[in-house]
Amino acid sequence: MNQEIITQALSKVIYPGFKKDIVSFGFVKDITIDNGAVSINIDITSSAPEVKQMLSEDIHRQLQLVGISNYTINITTPAMPKESSSKGKNIAPSIKNFVMISSGKGGVGKSTTSVNLAVALAQQGKKVGLLDADIYGPNIPRMMGQQGIQPTIVGQKLQPLEAYGVKLMSIGNLIKEGDSLIWRGPMVMKMIVQLLQDVQWGELDVLVIDMPPGTGDAQLTLAQSVPVTAGITVTTPQLVSLDDSRRSLDMFDKFHIPKVGIIENMSGFICPECESESDIFGQGTAEAVAKEYDTKVLAKIPLEPEVRHCGDDGTPIVFVKPESITAKRYYQAANELWEQIEKINSEGGVDNAALQPNTPPGQSACSI
Repeated sequence: MNQEIITQALSKVIYPGFKKDIVSFGFVKDITIDNGAVSINIDITSSAPEVKQMLSEDIHRQLQLVGISNYTINITTPAMPKESSSKGKNIAPSIKNFVMISSGKGGVGKSTTSVNLAVALAQQGKKVGLLDADIYGPNIPRMMGQQGIQPTIVGQKLQPLEAYGVKLMSIGNLIKEGDSLIWRGPMVMKMIVQLLQDVQWGELDVLVIDMPPGTGDAQLTLAQSVPVTAGITVTTPQLVSLDDSRRSLDMFDKFHIPKVGIIENMSGFICPECESESDIFGQGTAEAVAKEYDTKVLAKIPLEPEVRHCGDDGTPIVFVKPESITAKRYYQAANELWEQIEKINSEGGVDNAALQPNTPPGQSACSI
């Protein structure tokens, strides 16, 4: 057993999503052998836990194939921000507050929540932007009635679209309808930076950001690019959804993003005939999770057929049905969100106006 044999074994470990091995990439940083015990240090570029897990399993398999059994593997990933995200850099300094709308899994109504919170805040007189950062599943254009409309470019900046008093931008407005984006993590990370930096957002009180589901590279990129003022987790009452919501809340803690609360979506069903409310998926189960993570339930949004109609038609329910039960609960959540934003800022929020973007004056990184 020597370093050459170990290196040859590691050269058969292909980095997930690529055709090159971890040795060729230069990810193997150190191999030590001490009295027959092998120690291997590997430094990768992805923060996704599934990448680390796949690599670990493959490394174990390759080492065992060459007869090595006494070994330890240390795989390091990009460090989480050490300071609060609200104390970090800001590549969009004209925006006063950033709200990350997150979920542990897809299909829980995160985009619907983002749309209605953004419109509700705009109806309160706030200058609001809505960024669709869900690169693989951009639904905001349809929900805001902007499907198939492409933004214009003025100078070197994209001009955001506008609907219901909200400025908005989505990758869905930049690609052909129905096209799939088969992108690796670095491409997604670059696009999120461009959607923040190369869009002429103007002066905004708040930018609502509809994140992709999960806790991966997109979330890390956002937390390290702008001072995220507050985070909201969207869940449904089922335990499988709540399990994933815990990961989302844990992510906020690791990024040091203040947790405004949880929105429990599909919380009961409202009959369109009699307006009575029934528990189909359950109701109130998010309360225990909120207590566990020292936050609150902002609103319990019921299943109401009109919500689906409004989403499909591109007419947010808070705009066209403001007297509906669902709209009133979104208004309640928007009010509490803004109160928490003001509280966070009063307790030492960053002075965004004093922060400067990283791009040199007169230069733009726009390549969308």
